[in-house]
Amino acid sequence: MSVPVAYQGNTSAAVADWLNKGDNAWQMVAATLVGLQSVPGLVILYGSIVKKKWAVNSAFMALYAFAAVWLCWVIWAYNMSFGDKLLPLWGKAKPALGQKFLIKQAELPATAHYYKDGTLETGMSTPFYPMASMVYFQCVFAAITLILLAGSLLGRMNIIAWMLFVPLWLTFSYTVGAFSLWGGGFLFQWGVIDYSGGYVIHLSSGIAGFTSAYWVGPRSTKDRERFPPNNVLLMLAGAGLLWMGWAGFNGGDPYSANIDSSVAVLNTNICAATSLLVWTCLDVIFFKKPSVIGAVQGMITGLVCITPGAGLVQGWAAIVMGILSGSIPWFTMMIVHKRSRILQQVDDTLGVFHTHAVAGLLGGLTTGLFAEPTLCSLFLPVTNSRGAVYGGVGGVQFLKQIVGGLFIIGWNLVVTTIICLVINLLVPLRMSEEQLLIGDDAVHGEEAYALWGDGERYDSTRHGWYNDDTTHAAQHQPATGVTQNV
Repeated sequence: MSVPVAYQGNTSAAVADWLNKGDNAWQMVAATLVGLQSVPGLVILYGSIVKKKWAVNSAFMALYAFAAVWLCWVIWAYNMSFGDKLLPLWGKAKPALGQKFLIKQAELPATAHYYKDGTLETGMSTPFYPMASMVYFQCVFAAITLILLAGSLLGRMNIIAWMLFVPLWLTFSYTVGAFSLWGGGFLFQWGVIDYSGGYVIHLSSGIAGFTSAYWVGPRSTKDRERFPPNNVLLMLAGAGLLWMGWAGFNGGDPYSANIDSSVAVLNTNICAATSLLVWTCLDVIFFKKPSVIGAVQGMITGLVCITPGAGLVQGWAAIVMGILSGSIPWFTMMIVHKRSRILQQVDDTLGVFHTHAVAGLLGGLTTGLFAEPTLCSLFLPVTNSRGAVYGGVGGVQFLKQIVGGLFIIGWNLVVTTIICLVINLLVPLRMSEEQLLIGDDAVHGEEAYALWGDGERYDSTRHGWYNDDTTHAAQHQPATGVTQNV
């Protein structure tokens, strides 16, 4: 049969013989979906879920991280994560900017997998699209990791300290996890499974966020006691972008528009929906009301849990993982957290430890249980991989998942601590007391809404008549930034 001209190679210099237009189109769409999860997804979610006086600061922390990661990624971090091997856990740092590099066929040079006797088991990954698409796709994953981490620090971290933290953590923490598990490092070679970032992204951001929150210190006492969201409906809009964007998050990781990507997208939605419903049911059973914020938390834990095994488990396993991700993180957040002195002392603003670290580790472990052999053969470089419930080497796989999780936890605890201590030598990690009292106006000279108050419900006996000058009771000063009323 003759092949239509549009699908032939050599129709122009921009269509190489190796280019698969469908794969390339899907990879760029998937990358854009993941980017939309951050901007505007998490920008909206963070700006809405926090107290009114922190809306601008929280949204800007996400926006800044997205931009800063981009520049760091193309100058040095991409090749540290997916380039030639420097160490068993690190690639060689070099730019990903030249056209000779970006227009050649994508390849991950360290991902060739060998048997113990040194013979080749699986060749290196060479997707049928250019390196430019690969650099784009992997960048938005790195960016969202920093933004998720920021959720632990909202409402008190010095913005200058955050501006320093982003490139340092990307360089010394994210690149190590990415290369070790995805880029051909020692955990990849050993056969630890992380389909799309349960360990590299979610476990690392949860542990690093919790560790950073310890070193930065808590929010003001008033904010910890009362921190109502300033716009629940916009929060849901951000959450919706997060959910729908996860189709690119998990569906893009086979590096192809293939059978496995379809399975991954389907399982992602099954697990997220199950987890949301379980979390909501638990809220109704124990608190007598279905919480909208709780439903969002359940949605997130489901999305996180399925991520390390999205294209590797069957639909029934995705439901089981959803039940577990809707209940175990709920239990750690609602019960264990309130009874643990350590968890109470660390002010993790959005509970990222529970929604990402606990759910990410849970997903990695359950992948070690439920990874189906046929699906594994469609994706993994290690032949005969399987979860523990399928017998054979599955038990060893579960142990590998434990070790992989422990490495990510340990590395992030140590490296994040060092980064915070170094930054603290240069600038304070925490805002001044005046900034903590006032919020966005003191930090940015801008406010989210030209309205009174701090997210409180209006009460004329306490607040007096409505005043559109956005005055602060303690300071009696109007907004001074671009939102100043004219």
